[in-house]
Amino acid sequence: MTTADRHRTKRQGVTLGGEAIHDELDERAAEVADRVVAWRHRLHRSPELSNREVNTARLVADHLRSLGLDEVRTGIAGHGVVGVLRGGAAGERVVALRADMDALPVQDLCGADFASDVVDADYPGGPFPVSHACGHDCHTAALLGAATVLAGVRDRLPGTVLFVFQPAEEGPPVTEEGGARAMIEAGAFADPVPTMAFGLHVTPYPKGYVGYRIGNQYGASALVRIVVTGKQTHGSTPWEGIDPMPAVGAVLTGIGQLYRQVSAFAPVTVSIGHVEDVGRFNIVGQTVTLWGTVRCAVESDMAQVEQRLTVLAEHSAAAFGATATVEYLQPVPPVHNSRPWVEAGLPTLRRVAGGERVLETGATLGYDDVSEFVSRFGGLYVMLGVQDATLDESGRPVPMPGGRGLVTNHNPHFYADDGTLVTGVRLHAHVAYDHLTGALVPREGD
Repeated sequence: MTTADRHRTKRQGVTLGGEAIHDELDERAAEVADRVVAWRHRLHRSPELSNREVNTARLVADHLRSLGLDEVRTGIAGHGVVGVLRGGAAGERVVALRADMDALPVQDLCGADFASDVVDADYPGGPFPVSHACGHDCHTAALLGAATVLAGVRDRLPGTVLFVFQPAEEGPPVTEEGGARAMIEAGAFADPVPTMAFGLHVTPYPKGYVGYRIGNQYGASALVRIVVTGKQTHGSTPWEGIDPMPAVGAVLTGIGQLYRQVSAFAPVTVSIGHVEDVGRFNIVGQTVTLWGTVRCAVESDMAQVEQRLTVLAEHSAAAFGATATVEYLQPVPPVHNSRPWVEAGLPTLRRVAGGERVLETGATLGYDDVSEFVSRFGGLYVMLGVQDATLDESGRPVPMPGGRGLVTNHNPHFYADDGTLVTGVRLHAHVAYDHLTGALVPREGD
């Protein structure tokens, strides 16, 4: 009997809840693996910034339509796409599988032959080099692969799968709306309503390892804009104006002490990433704008940190005769994995990755607005290792000898190993099937 015959016989004998369906999901994932890599390379060469994912969304929608899904909804909250696959078996659960599509204003120095040389000259604040330095190309390609796998077994799916391709995870321009919350507000999940949301993020961890955390996987976040205003004058007569620069210096220095004003047992950070002024070398300018981010491991600390930052900015400016206004924009809640959902999901994660490759990880002050989905519908968000790494005795990732090293997300040199993408496909497919069949649901009373 040939391999194809054995696969055919196995598939004909599949029953709901049996091991054979998981084997078939894996076989189908292997069959689509080369296409997933090709999609990833194509997306990586042609990255698009938040709220500008026109061609990415077109590629996604075209493939979902080719699968004969029940619906392919486009133009959601900008360029969001949702594919709806209604299974042929009886069941009312709805699993939402999510991938983010947008890239970053970061130069691509990953060294691959499919590296990006795209520059967006029209994006607000640009021109910017553009790259998938956070791995969203991997997320999108893996979910396209999972859609292909699950569409192939739709007759045995007891429920509905939503393939959610989200724009603007990195945050849209401040004058625009976008992201996960905007998709919810646009009614993307009104019919049907998910009973679980699932997603994954590639990370500098050993290839094929899956990391999870009970509690806050990612922190709470907000974008902060501080505008310090003085009085413009010529640089030769500073006494005739009010220089905002000393006030800005005081704010930047004071930010470094904010952590001492909140509990040391719950990490917080305030980072200013961009300083913007208007003027020239011999002019004392009128305004200076600081752009930054506030992160808190515990969401309830956010109000206190923001209040203290506001007082710092206003009083520092006043000390130099200037004024300051502080705005907090694009708030994102923490990604929280509850214990009941983690315990329900661990058997699935271990089946896919192998028990020794599924490990609990530490917390991070990174953010991901998938939190809007997980907190609303329940579910899980996990990390997928994609780099040349191993774990030291304490369980921390360290570079593998002779490998490409460890490179964090958002770094121009960030890379992801193509061979790990099929694990992402399998994670989506197994989680979806297990949830629809009732194997991946929190126990009653938990």
